[in-house]
Amino acid sequence: QVQLVESGGGLVQAGGSLRLSCAASGRTFSSYAMGWFRQAPGKEREFVAAISTSGVSTYYADSVKGRFTISRDNAKNTVYLQMNSLKPEDTAVYYCAADWGITRLRLGKGDYWGQGTQVTVSS
Repeated sequence: QVQLVESGGGLVQAGGSLRLSCAASGRTFSSYAMGWFRQAPGKEREFVAAISTSGVSTYYADSVKGRFTISRDNAKNTVYLQMNSLKPEDTAVYYCAADWGITRLRLGKGDYWGQGTQVTVSS
């Protein structure tokens, strides 16, 4: 079993940056692919980024390519999402997820989910 807790959200002006963190409990963190998703009010949850168990492979939604970077530190049981050049349309609750397969994460699936952290980008 894995428990995930997101942090680092907040209010930022357009063009600014934030770094989200997801801390995981459990001794099998390095066995899971990790991902970030987001959900805006009144909209469906959407895939943002995913990273393989070793961190060698990463995937991004077209809307965030070149602006967001996902990374992980297995020694700290933590995954990060560095968000630069933020836009108002990035406003959403951001969720961390874990799954045995990165392909499932890319398709919007996850075995475990965090509680979410709010990101608000003002214009």
